[in-house]
Amino acid sequence: MAGALTQFRELLDDQLRVLGPDHPDTLGTRSNLASWTGQAGDVAGALTQYRDLLDDQLRVLGADHPDTLGARSNLAYFENVAEPF
Repeated sequence: MAGALTQFRELLDDQLRVLGPDHPDTLGTRSNLASWTGQAGDVAGALTQYRDLLDDQLRVLGADHPDTLGARSNLAYFENVAEPF
């Protein structure tokens, strides 16, 4: 799992440099990184990443875009993991 996190971080650095922060592929990598962060046990880190990502997706893609809706769902999931019923 640590290898995947490292690879996504390196990919994100390259995408930010080449594509920019608002490119859909960059946003997708941020989503993957947030997911892997949470799966690795860093729920607080995943929540922070998903909240930041959601703000950017709302601005760039809009509220009704499937990727934005997915980020909202993932954020809700990790909020539940952080504070279960």
